[in-house]
Amino acid sequence: MSTDNAMPVEPATVADIDAIADCWVALAADQQQHGSRLQAEPNRTSATETIARHVVTDGVYVAREDGICGFVMFHVDAGTYSQTEPTGTITTLYVRPPARNKGLGTRLLAAAEQALADRGAATVSIEALTANEAAREFYDRRGYDPHRIELRKRIENDTHSKDDP
Repeated sequence: MSTDNAMPVEPATVADIDAIADCWVALAADQQQHGSRLQAEPNRTSATETIARHVVTDGVYVAREDGICGFVMFHVDAGTYSQTEPTGTITTLYVRPPARNKGLGTRLLAAAEQALADRGAATVSIEALTANEAAREFYDRRGYDPHRIELRKRIENDTHSKDDP
């Protein structure tokens, strides 16, 4: 990977879908160290379908140099409820480890933010796992403030813990 920050960030094509899915699987596997319950490889098909939908609606940008080095996936929320202002959501931002710390994540994020603004979004949201300090610091340095917190509790299911009679 070059250290040149001129690596282009551009809309993904249908031909990129499988390579982006490979990145998604790597991201999902990596996130398990931060407490993610999402399985990586077993979700490849679902992730590939989601990526394909975003590609055809121009909601995935990639950076490439000898293959996909990183990607960002995003959309303007079109939910069930009316909102006070349009909100964009960045669902995934990933940079392969060899391409990290070269400004590529920042450029992918900026490209998605600009695309969302061009589509009418007034705010942008993104999620990061609480235990992923590096991701939270990355977004904090780029002006993202905590907005919502998910609370989680492990419960015991009596039907699985009792001995059979």
